[in-house]
This record gives sequence, C-alpha cells and structure tokens, in this order.
Amino acid sequence: MIITIPYGRTRLECDVDDGRLLGVFESPLPPPAADGAAEVERAMDDPIGSPRLDELAKGRRNAVIILSDHTRPVPSRLIVPPMLKRLRRGNPSIDITLLVATGCHRAPRREELVEKLTPEIVDRERIVLHDAKDASAMADLGLLPSGGRLLLNRLALEADLLVSEGFIEPHFFAGFSGGRKSVLPGIASRETVLANHCAAFIDDPRARTGILDGNPVHRDMVFAAEKARLAFVTNVVLGPDKRVIRAFAGAERAAHEAGCAFLGSHCRVEVPEADIVVTSNGGHPLDQNIYQSVKGMTAGEAVCREGGVIVMCSACGDGHGGDAFFRMLSEASSPAELMERILAVPADRTEPDQWQVQILARVLRRNRVILVTRDCDHSIIRAIGMDAAADLGEAIGMATSLLGPRSTIAVVPDGVSVMPVRREMV
Repeated sequence: MIITIPYGRTRLECDVDDGRLLGVFESPLPPPAADGAAEVERAMDDPIGSPRLDELAKGRRNAVIILSDHTRPVPSRLIVPPMLKRLRRGNPSIDITLLVATGCHRAPRREELVEKLTPEIVDRERIVLHDAKDASAMADLGLLPSGGRLLLNRLALEADLLVSEGFIEPHFFAGFSGGRKSVLPGIASRETVLANHCAAFIDDPRARTGILDGNPVHRDMVFAAEKARLAFVTNVVLGPDKRVIRAFAGAERAAHEAGCAFLGSHCRVEVPEADIVVTSNGGHPLDQNIYQSVKGMTAGEAVCREGGVIVMCSACGDGHGGDAFFRMLSEASSPAELMERILAVPADRTEPDQWQVQILARVLRRNRVILVTRDCDHSIIRAIGMDAAADLGEAIGMATSLLGPRSTIAVVPDGVSVMPVRREMV
C-alpha cells in the first residue's frame, strides 16, 4: 500500500508492506463546509452566549482583535474581514488594532502577515506584534491560580472591546487549542508563560491531549482570558486540508467549549499498539521547526509500544526552533537524566522552552524517533537525540533494521489533528 504523509506544502509517499501495516488512522471528521467564508459568517450571525459583534461595538471607543501568528494554520483571511466589517457596521468610528499573539515565538515577517491576512489588510489596518519580552508593554493583573504573575499586553487590557480569532485542534498539554489560548500564552509576558508551562503542570496526567477537566494548564488560561475581559471569539475547526469544517463564534467560554465538544466527538481514533508509528505535524505551517514538531510526536507516543520507533515527517526548514530548546537537549547526557533535572525545577524558575524539552525527553525516554526531512540539517537532529532520514522509505528501513522485518506499522498521517487512543485502552 502507498501511504501519503503531509510534509511542508507537499506530501511524502512510500510503499509499505500490507502484511505489516495495521492501518492508516485519520480523524473521522465531517467533510469541509462547501463555503468556508459562509460558514464563518453563519457562526458570527448566530453567536453562542453573546450578542453579535456589531452590537458589542456600539458605544465603544476602540477594539483589539487578537490574531494568531504565522505558526498556526488559522484562515485569518476568512475570519478577520467579517470581524472588521461587523465592528465597523456597529460603530463606524471605532478604532481597531490587530494584535498578533506571538506568545514566545519570533515575530512574523511582513510576507507571512500578507499571506495570512491579504496585502490590503496589512497595508490598511494598524497591526501590533506582541513581544513577550517587553516588560514595559505589560500590565500586572495579580496572580494566576498556579501562583504565577499574570502579566498581559497592556494594549489589549486598555481596549474597550477585546475579541480574538483562532482555531481549535487537539493540544498536547492544554487539551485543545483555541479560545483562551489567544490570551495565555498569546499575549502574555514570558514570565507568565513560564509559570503556566512549569514542569509540574506539564507532568500532570491531566495535561494531555483532549483533556480540559482538571487540567492545570487550561485552568490558568481560562482565568487569564476572564481577567483580560476577552468578550468574543471566532474559532474554526479545520480538516486535514486546512479547510473550514465548522466555525464557532460568541462568548469565549461558551463558544470554545462548544467547539471542543464538537471536535472531541469527531477526532478520537482507536489505533492498535504498533512497533512503528509514522506521523507528521500536518505539514505547513506547523512543521516549520523541530520545536513545533514535538506536538505530532506525542500522537506517535500515544500508540507506539515501549521501545518502538516513531517516524516523524516534518520539514523543519527553520531548524530547531529555539536556542534554549536546542541547548537543553544537546547538552543532556540522556533523556532520563534530562527529565529528572527538569522535574526538579520549581515553577518560578521555569526556563524558556523547558516544557517542549520536557515532553520530547518524555517521548525519547520511551521511544526512538526518526525525523524525516530534506530541509533541515541532520546534524541538528542527531545533536538533540533523534535519528534523521532524508525520505520516508529510508526512515521505515532504519526502523525495520532496528525492530525486525515483521515489526508492525501504524500510520497516523496528521498527528496534530487526532486524539489517538490505544485500542486495548478503549
């Protein structure tokens, strides 16, 4: 059987022995909406738990729309124009700022903003890039439930009306993306993000894909969104081709929970435990670097047997994705040693990128990872404890040489769009 895996803006293919293949496991998601833009408009016409945006805009001096950044496949071209239209329809004189929620990521380049928003919006609208390191741009809102300081972008807090756009997908420690994540980590200070992403929270068994109840990371995020007075969100659920399946708009908590319930009911997939799991980060833009690619690896971790091999297809054209991330992994003597060291770090001393390192160390302590890329220097990959291959066939051959010719293979083409569960656990 020929398997096809997303990779950058293209796909990788490989012929796999039918006798070894346990199956190709994808989310049983509904088909995309016939018209994604119309679906977004529908959701905004009938918001959940909130008046429409044009009603909310009445009497407000200004509004801030929090945007996702270049690392997320949010179809902002479909979402932002109707948000702008509705705000101005309700209040033609309202002053609007687009605040890009970079979290702790690098700032997007102009061409990335143009691709995301259209040249017209980039040229016409006021766009501000959040900088998590700029203390002067933050306001202090007290303590999070976790005890960390809640420092958020002052521009958002001073807005008469704060709204956001985003998308909902399974998230490997926040349960699901979207909604409250626009605020934390989106427009939070680095100090706040570090407190929320501390070792104890990441290690909590409830800080996992698809879990919101009792998730300490989620609890902090909800608190931050409420403190910021995030009044309205427009979030979408996307298919593997990044087309809109369903949109959810309205009050942050209500609309986000409705979107999570919808996605959770469609993206859970049972997978037999396998010796080798082939997966990806769903292609561009989520596979731009190794740092982001840890997300897809956790899908492999969920269904690969202990001692098995995860074959991760990810372009990683931007390299490792973070100096601290690379340093901690490359300097570690072993994944076990690194994990032990991280778990001893108190919340108020969390280091940048520590959470991603912790999760990758957890994966590597249990499974071998072969990263398939022709766009990233393989020496970088090997330096942080993984193997590298230039194509998918080579990677499966490497895994087979390690585990034997009868080793079983499960394929999860898009590891960030599913909630894989081992079949015997269901």
